[in-house]
Formats: sequence, C-alpha cells, structure tokens
Amino acid sequence: MSVSVHVSQAAKGAVDELVHGLVADLVASRVTAGDPTLWGPDAEADAAVRLGWVEAVSVSRPLVDEIVALREELAAEGVDRVVLAGMGGSSLAPEVIARTSGVPLTVLDSTAPAQVLAALDGDLARTVLVVSSKSGTTVETDAQRRAFEAAFTDLGIDPARHIVVVTDPGSALDDAARTAGCRVFHADPNVGGRYSALTAFGLVPAGLAGVDIGELLDEAEASLLELAIDSPENPALRLAAAIAGGSPRRDKLGLISDGTHVEGLPDWVEQLIAESTGKQGTGILPVVMLPVSPELEARPADLQIVRLVEDADEFHLRDRHPGEILVSGSLGALFLLWEHATAIAGHLLGINPFDQPDVESAKAAARGLLDRRPASSEPAFVQDGIEVRVSDPRLAASGTVEGVLDALWAELPSDGYVSVQAYVNRLELGQLEGLREMAAADSGRPATFGWGPRFLHSTGQFHKGGPATGVFLQILERTDVDLEIPGRPYTFGELLQAQASGDASVLSSLGRPVVSLTITDAADDVLALFTATQ
Repeated sequence: MSVSVHVSQAAKGAVDELVHGLVADLVASRVTAGDPTLWGPDAEADAAVRLGWVEAVSVSRPLVDEIVALREELAAEGVDRVVLAGMGGSSLAPEVIARTSGVPLTVLDSTAPAQVLAALDGDLARTVLVVSSKSGTTVETDAQRRAFEAAFTDLGIDPARHIVVVTDPGSALDDAARTAGCRVFHADPNVGGRYSALTAFGLVPAGLAGVDIGELLDEAEASLLELAIDSPENPALRLAAAIAGGSPRRDKLGLISDGTHVEGLPDWVEQLIAESTGKQGTGILPVVMLPVSPELEARPADLQIVRLVEDADEFHLRDRHPGEILVSGSLGALFLLWEHATAIAGHLLGINPFDQPDVESAKAAARGLLDRRPASSEPAFVQDGIEVRVSDPRLAASGTVEGVLDALWAELPSDGYVSVQAYVNRLELGQLEGLREMAAADSGRPATFGWGPRFLHSTGQFHKGGPATGVFLQILERTDVDLEIPGRPYTFGELLQAQASGDASVLSSLGRPVVSLTITDAADDVLALFTATQ
C-alpha cells in the first residue's frame, strides 16, 4: 500500500462502527466520481464546483513539462532564487513539498514589514516571484506583488521576466498579469485552495524551486485505487471514521510528526481540516504538537492523537502509543489521503467541507479599519514593556500579565482550547512558537499556534464557525520598521495591525475572550512574556 493507517482503542471503535456503513453507501467511489450530492442539498452547489481535486493527478500531468521548461529557461538567465507570495492553500502545500525535497523556497505569507523586507533583500536579479492567488484579489498577496514589482523596477529589472502568476482563469490577476506580459499558469477553477496541493498552486512554485514534481504526481497516482475502492480497508474511509466518529466524539486532533521523512505536513493538514470542518458550531480542531508536548502527558479525553511516522505497519508493532492513529506514506499519497479523509469526515459531520462562510468577516473588519484609520485603543495597562488589551475589562482586573493569562485560562470550558496568534516578524521572533507548549501546560487544555495573518486563511474559519469553546491570545509587536505598499494608502505595518485588530473585534463580537499583548522591545519583552506564561 502507498499509504497506511493503523487505529486502536477508541479510534478502532469508531472505525468498526462507521466504516461498513460508508462502504455500503459507496462513499469512496462517489467521492472519486465527483458526486456532489454526498454532502446533502445545502452543499450540492458548492460541491459541484469543488471536486476537481479528485482528478488533480491527471489534470496536472501536462503542467510538469511546462514548469520544468520554465525552470531551465530561468536558470539559463541566472534566475535560481524562488520566492512564493501566497496565503493559506497557496503557500502551505508548496512549503511542505519543498521542505520534504530539501530544496530552497522562500515562502512569503506574511504582511509583517520586516519579513517582507527580508524577502526583498535577496539578489533580485536572481529572483523569480511566484504570485499565487486563486481569486486574484488576496490582499496580502497583492501587497507583496506590488512591493516586488516596485523593487524590480527600481533596479532596472523587467518585472514581467521575474514574476510568474498562478491563478484561476479569468481572475482580475489573470487579466492584469497577461497584460503586463507575465507568465501565467492557470489553476483548475473547480478546486478550492486548501485542496489544491497537487494542482498548479502546489506544483509551480515547488517545481521552479527544483522539486521533482513528476515523482510527486507518481506517488499520488499510486494511491488512487486504494482510496477509490469501497472496502473496509480503504485508508481514507478508516481515517475519516477515526477522526470524525466515536461516542463521545473527540473533536480535537493532535498532529505529531515522529521520524517521518515528510517535513511540515501537520501545518498543511491543520488548514485542510480546520477550514473544511469548523462551521455550524461543530468541527475538528487540529492541534500541531511535538513528540514531547504537554497534552501527551495530560491526555485530555477530547483529544485524539494522530502520529505521522515513517512506517505505520512497523511502528504499530511496537505498541508504544496505544489509542493513537498511525499514518505513513509518500508525500503525494498523503496529500490525497488527507483530502479524501477530510471530505468524507465532512459527510459524517453533516457539514459542507468546501465552503468557508466565516473567513470573510475578519477580512471585512480589517478593510473597515484601514478605511477609517481609528486611533489605537489605549491599553488596559502596561507591564515590563508589554501593552495589555482585553475584550472584557474583567480579564485585566489583576493588573499583571500573569493575572490576565490566568483570567483568560479561567474562561476555558471543560472542552475548550487556547489559540495563540503571533502577528510579528516570524524570522526574528520564531521562538514565540514555544508559547504554545507553555499555554497548553499552564491552562491544562490543548493549545494551537498560528502566525498572523497566515492562520486567518486556515484555522480562522474554525475560530469563528466552530464550537464556541476557544480563548484567544494575540501577540503583536510595536516596531519602527515599516514599508509602503505601492499604490495603496496604507503600509504593511498598518495592514498587519488592521488584520490583528479586525480579527480580535470579530472574535469579541461572537463572545470569544481575547487578550492582545503588544511587545515594545523584542529582546526584553519576549523573556517577560515567557516568564508570565509559565
């Protein structure tokens, strides 16, 4: 088998309970056939135009030679540095593909000014910018494209020779790029962003960076039959039943990479599952964890662990992690496995896995703030250089950062979760990711971590549309570094601030507790922040 899924204990019970019904209802073959009725009448219109990913392997084959030819053409001109401007599904899959293959790819999925400047700081004469946006109107990607176009022009470099666009046919970006003379790759319009790993969105940036994308498609093709067959041994049916079934259902999914050659897959799975299932007050919350995360000791009853290993068939014989789901396979096969399993999980949950009805609210709030430009709200208090803002004054009653965090954890219901969100320069403050571990240990509940604004295109849907059980901790930074966005009346710094404030306002309006901590001196305040979280 090209992929393996092993289950035990509660997960096995869910599989035993559900998988025969899935087989009897021909769910696997109906997904493969693109049957839009599988998710009910309310989802049929979306499903009818969002199932193109089941044919991605064959549809994408002709792209391979085109991408390789362009890579060789660029290399002959001395262009061998690839920067990807994209968000959500446009960036997460290429990042996993490049990391797993060990090829360099600069992924720019941030509006943090220093992070944009770092991408611009490379040798632009050797740089090709891949601009990936399904809609062609993604605000972050548009801003990044504008910054690079201006930088190329300032150096006397023709942007059209150094910008490659991936978008849906007929989008505003498609028209503008063709008019400007840029090379354009069309993506399949019948594939949603989070299901687009094996389409032009995944293949173009990875292929230009040097990945053998033909081999990636070969890996995926090897799994097609076992994922399509209506059998109790179908790994996608088993995985879907294990993550979406059970009584009571475990609605949090711990994702751990443990010795697998595939690099960074949990971050991609997180977006796929959270955005597909987190709606109508239900869903599955992915929690990206380490092999030593505190949740493994606490073992919350509502957390199901999935361990991504090199060989699940061999790993399960050791019986070191009873009750966990073990998954292994090649990267191409794993992309298809999780896409099929997530779609089938949506069928089991009774939701539409192809829409994202609550993502737009944060975007609209950010746009409103950029239009109005209100003055920044005064902090509830400042401690050790950390400005503290809260959605409810009661959270700040202690007057200390430690007390505020304790008050935030106290808002957690028994089945709650903590969401830590960092709207900062990831390159300089990458250590903030460690706050996830500390928040999980201190609160006693599963915790997630997201880099802003990237997570808004990922877990942001779950935060607003999923169960109302989360508490939210934002980390921002005050910095003198900023960068104009050519042709826009706001800067990257102002855009990032509006995105953070907009999301906080939407969460607060939904009754979600939010604490925003702004660090004013990165070197000193991060230490104080870690101390407070402990």
